[in-house]
Amino acid sequence: MRTWLVPAILWAMTTAAAAETLTISLSHHRVRITSTYTGAELVVFGVIERDASSAARAGDYDIVVTARGPRGNTVVREKQRLGPIWINREQVKFFDLPSTMAVLSTAPLTNIADPDVLRRFRIGLLPAGGDKLDGTSAPGRAEEFAASLVRLKTQSGLYAENERGVAFLTENVFRATVPVPAAAPIGIYDVQVSLFHGGVRLTETSTNFEVTKAGVEQLLALEARENGFLYGLAAAAMALAFGWLATVVFRRD
Repeated sequence: MRTWLVPAILWAMTTAAAAETLTISLSHHRVRITSTYTGAELVVFGVIERDASSAARAGDYDIVVTARGPRGNTVVREKQRLGPIWINREQVKFFDLPSTMAVLSTAPLTNIADPDVLRRFRIGLLPAGGDKLDGTSAPGRAEEFAASLVRLKTQSGLYAENERGVAFLTENVFRATVPVPAAAPIGIYDVQVSLFHGGVRLTETSTNFEVTKAGVEQLLALEARENGFLYGLAAAAMALAFGWLATVVFRRD
């Protein structure tokens, strides 16, 4: 191949990749947890912008919106009955796992792209990447444990998937409602939006929002973190005071 063809091919690939761009926005970037918090919802609005010099594509676009909560390590253990008791046997540890996750799309993921493509871009509820888990205590059963993890997270409301959760308002404008569960931990949440066409991921963009405590809950958490000793003394004093008050109120003469 002639050397001058290489820059030309790279330029053509870059031009093709830049045919579509995504612009997204959230209805709000902060969720406040108060004493009456039972969950929340955020709305993702997006626009698909096309390069004026690019030819129109035949067929419809597909959108996948993935919201991930703060990451951490999780251990999944398999319980087995031994006589009258249950004991933990094999286990798999998952690293850097989102505490919560919501996957919203315009269609079932298997209709949008091949499983290999989804796995490569880490789209879906199942943990992706062999470097993210340690299956030494359960050789050959990592996928089984991953499926159990997703099932348990889904039952607890921390993981959710909605194959019709993204709707097009016009040909190039879409919206999706991202649920924030009642048990959502505080921290930064990432929102990733991927654009597909014909099984190919064309582009993606991302943003984030924050879940924080507010009101008395935030004040108590701040004092416990910054003035732990005084907070402990105050808690002990309150316990003693309520204990004394209970003896006075319920005292039998």
